[in-house]
Amino acid sequence: MLLPLSLVVLIVVADIAAGPKIHLGPLLIVAPALTASFAGPVEVALIGSVAIGAELIIGTADRWRGIAEYESHLFSLVFVSVLIVFFSAARQRHQRELAIVRSVAETAQRALMRPLPERVGPLRIASLYLTAQQEARIGGDLYGAARIVGGTRLIIGDVRGKGLTAVDTAALVIGAFCAAAHQRSPVRELLTFLDGAASVELTAPRDGEQWSGENFVTAAVLDIPDDEPCVHVVNRGHPPPLLLAGGQVRELGATRPAPPLGLGELAAADSHVDTFPFRRGDLLLLYTDGVIECRDAGGAFYPLRERLLTWEEDDPARLVERLHEDLCAYAGDSLDDDVAVIAVKRMPG
Repeated sequence: MLLPLSLVVLIVVADIAAGPKIHLGPLLIVAPALTASFAGPVEVALIGSVAIGAELIIGTADRWRGIAEYESHLFSLVFVSVLIVFFSAARQRHQRELAIVRSVAETAQRALMRPLPERVGPLRIASLYLTAQQEARIGGDLYGAARIVGGTRLIIGDVRGKGLTAVDTAALVIGAFCAAAHQRSPVRELLTFLDGAASVELTAPRDGEQWSGENFVTAAVLDIPDDEPCVHVVNRGHPPPLLLAGGQVRELGATRPAPPLGLGELAAADSHVDTFPFRRGDLLLLYTDGVIECRDAGGAFYPLRERLLTWEEDDPARLVERLHEDLCAYAGDSLDDDVAVIAVKRMPG
């Protein structure tokens, strides 16, 4: 507040010193305009009143009160100051509404895409969730974890498309996973349930439009037993998990590729379960295609596997943090797609 007040004083002193032939009073509008950039309508009105008072002082000192030019200066200052106060109040109201909307969005994200626990049984877990739209808090990517008898289940997925439809579908799939993961022992039954849930959501008409047959959800579900050094993976069209072990990066690709979830009768697929070694000290990285399809300024895709081979992080949290920083730097802080990442390490002992 000292800056606009100092400007008012400086303009008054300069105008009086310059004499009646030079009129600097119109510059006083700078003070309330500057105040509006960092303060609310009350402060703007206060500085505007000070500026109007300063204009009256200038008129008295120069002895040209009543002259048409001076009256126009004074009227313009009053009119523009009132306008600035009005728009400052409107901006403040908009900021309050935006803060409420962001708070609701963050609450919805915490409810739908809850942060994964750092420790589940013998596993340490870290996660990352980024949306392509910086204003948004929820996107079309999804992940979740569920503790079952004798093990842990994880899911990571990506809904085709963007906007509220993708958010709705992601919320439904993750809700179905959380509800069914504890109840259905065979992982194949779990995938059948998720497939049915996604099909119902994606085939439902929206805004009078019928399903085009092009909507789907790619997903990978992992079943990690506590007492066996392995991981069971069912992949439905999702980028394969990566296993970091012994200084190597191995792609856990599906031996029998299956189509994504939600295609209904177009793909009545049997979810094949692949089993891979996952020993103590090994680290799994699950990710959505927003990571590997991220591009730099030259259009080159993000080299995830090559990056992992050069990094030495063996802690899930540090690995996710390193990937986050490197991905943002690679894309220039401008992501084209949502990003979800889960890092899982089987702890020794």
